[in-house]
Amino acid sequence: MMTPPKPRLLVLASTYPRWAGDPEPGFVHELAKRLTSRFAVTVLCPHAEGALARETLEGVEVIRYRYAPARWEKLVNDGGIVTNLKRHRWMLLLLPTFALAQLLWLWKLGRGSRTDVIHAHWLVPQGFLVALLDAIGCNMAPFMVTSHGADLFALRGKFLDAVKRFTLRHAARVTVVSQAMQKAITALGIDAERIAVEPMGADLQTRFCPDPAVPRQPDTLLFVGRLVEKKGLQYLLQAMPHILAERPDVQLTIAGFGPELAARQQQVTELGLSAHVQFLGAVPQAELPALYRCAAVFVAPFIEAASGDQEGLGLVVVEALGCGCQVVISDLPATREFGEIPGLQRVKPADPETLATAILAKLAKPDPILPQKNPALMRFDWQARAGRYGQLLEEMVKHAGT
Repeated sequence: MMTPPKPRLLVLASTYPRWAGDPEPGFVHELAKRLTSRFAVTVLCPHAEGALARETLEGVEVIRYRYAPARWEKLVNDGGIVTNLKRHRWMLLLLPTFALAQLLWLWKLGRGSRTDVIHAHWLVPQGFLVALLDAIGCNMAPFMVTSHGADLFALRGKFLDAVKRFTLRHAARVTVVSQAMQKAITALGIDAERIAVEPMGADLQTRFCPDPAVPRQPDTLLFVGRLVEKKGLQYLLQAMPHILAERPDVQLTIAGFGPELAARQQQVTELGLSAHVQFLGAVPQAELPALYRCAAVFVAPFIEAASGDQEGLGLVVVEALGCGCQVVISDLPATREFGEIPGLQRVKPADPETLATAILAKLAKPDPILPQKNPALMRFDWQARAGRYGQLLEEMVKHAGT
């Protein structure tokens, strides 16, 4: 008896690994590769200099569409589309070809005759382009759209709100990564019953897990993330003099890259922190567990940026806790999604003195963390997250076939 073919899943993304080991955020690929046991998965994403136009990456067929000469294809990486457009106004010239190239490939791949279901990551542009083709009668496969934060919080105004509403109303399913985002989408006039809260995940089984053989360095702080405003690194640096006044041996390691790098390096110099702060630059995912396992405290000083952009969830917190590292995090709507997890403490955002006090308390009295025994944390494991997304997508395929 022949095994029936797997349903064909088309995944749309802007941020996606350019190659194996790429330090760019890889959560879309982490989900996609875990869905290959249930679907034939193809990812459509933008090309970048140095990346292959087509390849198979861990069982996932990846198609990277060209939208400019390779040396100019910088709209997505090193900060994200919204940040890059603010920093480099010339990149606005890339938007028409970026959208048109994606639209043409989407029309080619996403019709119901070639694809059974579509998963669009981010409302704009991916979700909007599917909705547009669907609205003009291009016989698109049913699609689910997932909002991750910046597309919802940073893109504001009457026109952009209309674009988001258009996208949401055409989607067969809508998911967001936190309860806070669900409230923001319902404010656009979308029925809350249509919105499922389904976070992305982290590999808490084999990658982000404790290693008892690795000793923690008692005076080491760790920051991991893109160097953009909403990550709040400037407030952690402002907190450092308060911390050093009580614990002069404290060292801060910063793993990440982005448009604020030069400003944060200058801040370190102005505060006289050069002997206590180390910038590692971009760090591949495979190398992050070693940093989490050595650090005494992981600090996530998230803020709401001036544009309104803020974290949709903050998976680095899950990764750190999974490795048994204590965490100090800003108290924002999205970060409350983690619930009460031993070792995690929330503080008022954008308040260096309060942040310093919390960090000093963690350094003085560490809390033991047993990640594998904590259901509130383990619900973010990829096994559970991919299982849930796979179920939602399979239901869409089944419904479309009835």
